[in-house]
Amino acid sequence: MQASKITDQELVRQFLDGRESAFEKLLLRHKSQVFTKIYIMVKDEDLANDIFQDTFIKVLQTLKGGKYNEEGKFLPWVMRIAHNLVIDHFRKGKKMPAVRSDENNDVFASIQHDGDTIEDQLCWEQILNDVKDLLEFLPEDQRRVVYQRHYCDMSFKEIAESNDISINTALGRMRYALINLRKLVEQRNLVLTLS
Repeated sequence: MQASKITDQELVRQFLDGRESAFEKLLLRHKSQVFTKIYIMVKDEDLANDIFQDTFIKVLQTLKGGKYNEEGKFLPWVMRIAHNLVIDHFRKGKKMPAVRSDENNDVFASIQHDGDTIEDQLCWEQILNDVKDLLEFLPEDQRRVVYQRHYCDMSFKEIAESNDISINTALGRMRYALINLRKLVEQRNLVLTLS
């Protein structure tokens, strides 16, 4: 079978069976795409090379550790590792304070976004993903109010009407949602600020 016809998954299997050259083929096949993605994010060739090497070291370690289970999705998996390493790099460069947990502090108000730089944009994207993930832990009625208010930009009057509840009930659900989100942020030691 010609190398260009062999799927990524087959190359992964060959590598796991002891054929070191299969990993080299994977690396050569995806080198350009992965490096380009990293370079676009960091805009620095030396840094892009470092993160590229770290990406494939992590890929290699994961494969050798028997932890790879992304059948048929090798390139998206590698791209996700690269993306996460870029975010980690920029987060390490910034000392970001944790969110305060006082009663008057709105978890959404604490999220500062002035993403003028690529670093800020990447961190902002990660913050939004962290918040979206946290929403999954809220009760459905609270999650719906938060989603409608912060992702659909609805007023509390519109939220009340769309859910057939009073404005006070909508406000109460938001209040409890924010309390619960603050607890989740603390439990998971998340950072939801850029500076």
